[in-house]
Amino acid sequence: MVESVAYILLIGSLFSFLFKKMHLPKLLGMIFAGILIGPYFLNILDTNMLAISSDLRQMALIIILTRAGLSLDLSDLKKVGRPAILMCFLPACFEMMTTIFIAPLLFDISYLDAAILASVIAAVSPAVVVPKMIELMDKKLGTRQAIPQLILAGASVDDVFVIVMFSCFTSLASGNGFSFTSLLQVPFSILNGILIGYLLGYIISLFFNKVKMDSISSFIFVLSFSFLLMKLEAIIKPFIPFSGYLSIMALGLAIHRNCKEESQSLNSIYSKCWMIAQIFLFVLVGASVNIKVAFHAGINSILLILFVLLIRIIGVFCCLIKTSLNRKERFFIAISYIPKATVQAAMGGIPLAMGFSCGELILAISVISILISAPVGAILMDVFDKICLIQENV
Repeated sequence: MVESVAYILLIGSLFSFLFKKMHLPKLLGMIFAGILIGPYFLNILDTNMLAISSDLRQMALIIILTRAGLSLDLSDLKKVGRPAILMCFLPACFEMMTTIFIAPLLFDISYLDAAILASVIAAVSPAVVVPKMIELMDKKLGTRQAIPQLILAGASVDDVFVIVMFSCFTSLASGNGFSFTSLLQVPFSILNGILIGYLLGYIISLFFNKVKMDSISSFIFVLSFSFLLMKLEAIIKPFIPFSGYLSIMALGLAIHRNCKEESQSLNSIYSKCWMIAQIFLFVLVGASVNIKVAFHAGINSILLILFVLLIRIIGVFCCLIKTSLNRKERFFIAISYIPKATVQAAMGGIPLAMGFSCGELILAISVISILISAPVGAILMDVFDKICLIQENV
């Protein structure tokens, strides 16, 4: 497995460098590297590495989400207001409803199968979106209107909403019936995640204010608690709705608010760790993409993805009605909600594993959604960030 780590770092870094030289997003190079060395092409990664791929991707996401929290300011989130709440679910609802009505016309599947498909492909990718928003905050692009903060908050909750809907639809398809109480998991997952994460972050802040630790020790301390929050989710989720990812962001936000000096040093270390973590994240996302399945998906799959992405963009514009944002800023927010990768890579194969007749089709469309939306979204964000967003004077 050691040589697999070397392949991931070397080939991922090489393709990242090459794509940057071609003025393309680095993450595309890393995803392409993963496809190349993954099990569906050259197949040079150790099977043990692939077996723990989801855990490694989760660790990388924890790093970038903690850094996101350390970069957020509560006053900025308050300034965003109503659009941030709508962005948490409305674009996903637009996309899911469209998929449910259109997919049965394009494929020989039921409306319930279409609902499961919709809940798999509707989630925006935090792996693609979060790093870009942090980059914009570092550059002070769009921060006067809190645009990166709006997208960060909305995209993070969007995943919680879609994953809960996926659980509801698969439960219904398994014959367990649709429970409206399951829908209550969405607000409670959000609230519990934020409250527990913020409380823990506040306690850690008090500890840091009392006990002076060196930067590396503080980093290890915070990182360990971030990992434990994900473990807490696994333990209590059957009994209490809880979002580990949101709690991690809230933890970082609490430290940023209550322990400014420590927050700055932690942010610096997390940014350096992310340089390595992102290689593992995007290369392993690429390695999970089954190109052979994508080739058998057909033109209808591509048409479906393109159409529902357009509807998702309309949903974003609806969230931004009666805001002070100009057309360029609204356009940038809309294209920031295009990328899909992480959730689709994680959930695309679950319906097939559960034995659903639509499983193979859902897996194929999930792959297509990654291959289309991740590159398109990443490229558009890189092209239009300086065009659409105003740089705040420091």
